[in-house]
Amino acid sequence: MVIAVLREREVGERRVSLVPESVGRLVKAGHRVLVETGAGAGCDITDQAYQEAGAELLPDRRAIAAAADIVLTIRHLTDGQDPIWEGIRPGTVLVGMYQPLSHSVQTFENWAHKGLTTFSLDALPRISRAQSMDVLSSMSTIAGYRAVTVAAERLRKFFPMLMTAAGTIPPAKVLVLGAGVAGLQAIATAHRLGAMVQAFDTRAAAREQVESLGATFLSLDVQTAQTQDGYATAIAEDQHQRELALLAEPVKNADVVITTAQIPGKPAPILITREMVLSMRPGSVIVDLAGESGGNTEVSQAGEEVDVNGVRVIAPVNIPSDLPLNASQLYSRNVTAFLQHLEREGLAFTETTHACQISSTDEIIQRTLVTHEGTIRSQAVLDRLPSRGAENVATAPVR
Repeated sequence: MVIAVLREREVGERRVSLVPESVGRLVKAGHRVLVETGAGAGCDITDQAYQEAGAELLPDRRAIAAAADIVLTIRHLTDGQDPIWEGIRPGTVLVGMYQPLSHSVQTFENWAHKGLTTFSLDALPRISRAQSMDVLSSMSTIAGYRAVTVAAERLRKFFPMLMTAAGTIPPAKVLVLGAGVAGLQAIATAHRLGAMVQAFDTRAAAREQVESLGATFLSLDVQTAQTQDGYATAIAEDQHQRELALLAEPVKNADVVITTAQIPGKPAPILITREMVLSMRPGSVIVDLAGESGGNTEVSQAGEEVDVNGVRVIAPVNIPSDLPLNASQLYSRNVTAFLQHLEREGLAFTETTHACQISSTDEIIQRTLVTHEGTIRSQAVLDRLPSRGAENVATAPVR
């Protein structure tokens, strides 16, 4: 197979979909890897490093796409404005994180019309066989870690307790809302920095994980079940109002609050009201990891840091790009595992028409497949077509 690695063009995106380590593995397995010149510049990977790994460097983005069987990306390609659309052939496979639950349906319709086969890695099922391909967990691990370091930079006091000749400085109080992958990594990082950590999740099953990381689990008598993919199910409105009331005191007493709750395909739930923010001490910090989907606080502004009566509310977007090298390494390993899975399951291309052939009924392939042979295959996208209407989806902490 001919695999193409493009330079990401989205503003603020510094990751790359494949690093030299993975290029070497794919080349050794008999594949040809084409890399756009400068693809790794955002994460300090040189063109020379790709060449040494066996990749072919090309400056022409259109030519790379035209020659490729599979094009790897991080997120969406801009329709109509990217030179690759001038050269890409029907039957070409796109692999990336394409957000079938929330991205424009028109984009997927366009891709189907072009005859592209697309796989969205953020739709992977949460099963043991897919763990090595789980890009959401990889990126959420980085997000949870980075959220704490951002908070530590902004908080005007120490995280750990310090005992000095001048007296004892008490540790910072950190509250983490949501104990998915991002929340658990935030808990672990804050604990390592010496903070006093509390955490809350509506899933009772999260308690053991929270406590194993050295944090105190808040028992607020608000619980939900979880889906087969590990997501918390939707909470009723009366329970949500009870949740807000019970969170008011822990939020008020915290020096740092990190929020991670999101609803796939819908606006993020509000966990912290404006009144709760106003109750916090000046100098306190909130890092809202749900900023891109509306935010978990009423005052969050995606990509901005706002000051509310002395409380800093930070809602970063694309936070894994703050640590682009490690994010790229993890993503690259995930996508390489996925490509190897596709190969094992019999993904093939016809020599005459370049058409992509998929015969497997494997759950991983079927859950991630968005478009194929001129049609939309993702149920999540089909449910959002105007003629069908949208359906409710489960809530989930950042993974």
